[in-house]
Amino acid sequence: MRVRSGAQAVRGRTLFYFVIFSERVIHVLEILKGNIVYAPALGTLSTVEKGYLALRDGTIEGLYQDLPAFYKNEPVTDYGDKLIMQSFADMHLHAPQYPMLGMGMDLPLMEWLSTYTFKTEARFKDTDYARRVYRKLAKDLITNGTTRVAMFSSLHTEATWILMEELEKAGVTGYVGKVNMDRGGDTVLQETTVESIRETLRWLEGCHFEHIKPILTPRFTPSCTDELMAALGKMAAEKQLYVQSHLSENTGEIALVKELHPDCQRYYETYAKYGLWKDHTLMAHCVHSDARERKAMREAGVVVVHCADSNVNICSGVCPVRQMLREGIWVTLGSDIAGGALLPMYQVITASIRASKTRRMMDDWQMDFITVAEAYYLGTTSGHKYFGAGDGFAVGDKLHAVVIDDSDFTESTRPLTVAERFERAIYMTQRHNIVAVYSDGRKVVG
Repeated sequence: MRVRSGAQAVRGRTLFYFVIFSERVIHVLEILKGNIVYAPALGTLSTVEKGYLALRDGTIEGLYQDLPAFYKNEPVTDYGDKLIMQSFADMHLHAPQYPMLGMGMDLPLMEWLSTYTFKTEARFKDTDYARRVYRKLAKDLITNGTTRVAMFSSLHTEATWILMEELEKAGVTGYVGKVNMDRGGDTVLQETTVESIRETLRWLEGCHFEHIKPILTPRFTPSCTDELMAALGKMAAEKQLYVQSHLSENTGEIALVKELHPDCQRYYETYAKYGLWKDHTLMAHCVHSDARERKAMREAGVVVVHCADSNVNICSGVCPVRQMLREGIWVTLGSDIAGGALLPMYQVITASIRASKTRRMMDDWQMDFITVAEAYYLGTTSGHKYFGAGDGFAVGDKLHAVVIDDSDFTESTRPLTVAERFERAIYMTQRHNIVAVYSDGRKVVG
């Protein structure tokens, strides 16, 4: 209700008046019906066969086996026998590397960066080119069911704004960072320290997007001078910004970090001494993080982004994910394109399962591998929680979901449970099987 008051002269008299406006708030109710699958906890898979998700203005109001009577007159979107599952969260990927997907896979990390990566990223100075590539990337992400991201752009301010805009238009939500890099990129891809700081501030001033927010992004320690790292740490504290970077991916990289920072016993200390090692800092890879470094992660609230496909492609190693989970470390999943060659997160999930089985064999069968339900949790709920979401399809959360039509999968010898169909969907889904996508409560595909 609003009240407006005023005064008006009428025939020499001043009349005071109050006008009361009654505002009616219209809420949009929608009921989704289908076979509902979600991961409320690590290793727990919950299913509701022919169940109902009740939404109010895109926010989950309830999940039911039988629809309560008070919803009986509300519109129902009936997805029949299809699967309604949580959408995916890709917590580490490099947008300007999308054009080089599947290239340089025989090279180790540092050589791969100098031979392919830096030259490719330099191309994004051309904003028209950036627009074409980023529009395609945004479409490919959302139509494959990835609705939340934590993403690296290049060091180019204008191209980073374009990336954020294209993700926003497509319906993707999350964080994007303008890369900071004032050494190690040769003349092809490098800023001065002053330029990097100035352009980061200019970029932050221009970030006015509803669903895509900025995150500070020092590429990694070998690419950033001490002065730049200190400036970013100060910026993170003053502006209360999250941070993303790389950690202990490759043994050659770790040796280089030791040369650059002989005062640091471990890689993570090169971030910690500048205030960048803090709650919600995203660290990709962590393949070779030892017990002390892992303890520092847990104590600081740092989030690990496991990038299984990339780690194998570039021969970095196999991350001890089970050990990290046992130690209480927050682990999520990332595609890490273009070190990783798989953009769809359902494929990243299965790659993570295979990597964990390899790690089990490497560890003399001492550590259990990651199950399908666990990997799905890491690729969905664990990532969504970074953005403030609850467990699974939690009441009060905006809906992030995919609807999968598995009717063209090979006919089974017997009727399958919803859980069995879910497992097949994780391994066998292709883009055409995803018939609807909901992101932040909005239907953005289908």
